[in-house]
Amino acid sequence: QVKLMESGGGSVQAGGSLRLSCAAGPYTYRRACMGWFRHIAGKEREGVATMHTGSGTTLYDDSVKGRFTISQDDDKSTLYLQMNGLKPEDTAMYYCAAGLSRNSYCLFGMFFESWGQGTQVTVSS
Repeated sequence: QVKLMESGGGSVQAGGSLRLSCAAGPYTYRRACMGWFRHIAGKEREGVATMHTGSGTTLYDDSVKGRFTISQDDDKSTLYLQMNGLKPEDTAMYYCAAGLSRNSYCLFGMFFESWGQGTQVTVSS
């Protein structure tokens, strides 16, 4: 497992923006898949976006396409989630995750072995 720590959450009004960061510990570069997930109160955890750190292939949930962007810095030590056009339904605890993959893409349903503690995002109407 690798150590992950999220930051950047907060409270914003609808239409606002936030950028989440996920600081990854040593050996993260060996994990080909990085992703953002969220847990909305009363619902199951859901995938938001993933990125294959080797191929650069990204995957987004339909609910965030065109509004959220996943990216990583050049040394792959930090994963980002730029969130624009936030909606009240985006209110959730957001988690960063890392896992191995034999493919050049990362699915939400694959096994992510490492998880951060989460950062809360609250969007008011």
